[in-house]
Amino acid sequence: MCQATHGPEKLQTFRIKVMRQAKATIMSVNHAQRVDLEVVADLIPPQSRVLDVGSGDGLLLELLQATKQVDGRGMELSQRGVNECVARGLSVIQGDADKDLKFYPDKGFDFVVLSQTLQATRNPKLVLDELLRIGKHAIVSFPNFGHWRVRLSLFVEGRMPVTKDLPYSWYDTPNIHFCTIRDFVNLCEELGATVEKATALDANGQKIGLSMPWWFWNFFGQQAVFLLKR
Repeated sequence: MCQATHGPEKLQTFRIKVMRQAKATIMSVNHAQRVDLEVVADLIPPQSRVLDVGSGDGLLLELLQATKQVDGRGMELSQRGVNECVARGLSVIQGDADKDLKFYPDKGFDFVVLSQTLQATRNPKLVLDELLRIGKHAIVSFPNFGHWRVRLSLFVEGRMPVTKDLPYSWYDTPNIHFCTIRDFVNLCEELGATVEKATALDANGQKIGLSMPWWFWNFFGQQAVFLLKR
């Protein structure tokens, strides 16, 4: 009788332990470079239908499937990225966010994620508009060009900055539309998007207090994660 009563509880405890171990293992692979992924993953409930636009090497989808058992799909521009995702056992196709999102149906996914990719698109406004159409919720993360280190580099050195979150030189960067947190908030307002949650991360990957005003996030946030809906 005791075994029947406590069996489900023990099983649930075991599942939670396994999920935490999987999360720690996956994030340790690339945690220093992509601290935003854990923040993104925490915003998505278990068993959600997720489309990851700009999947890269598939780290986020792998994390979500291991810890949240999501029904995950992905789109990645580079063939190399697609190959890496497929090697991880992920369902990812090759596609261009600027051109191919129009083929997805309205509200076809619970969450559409665009992680560290918006600034590399040719038409960020159109891409964000499509994300809000395809998903019941959209999650967007991006490096903040308004961070004080970026401003200082431009002011003191007079050169385009190279930082941990903006690691490319101006002549070989894939980023073609830099923006600040305030720029992104203004774009959301233009598109009629509601900000459900937002998180700014400092240079150490630590969350900045939610009570801080936008200008504080814009100055001290090295990157940001937004949960949106429309």
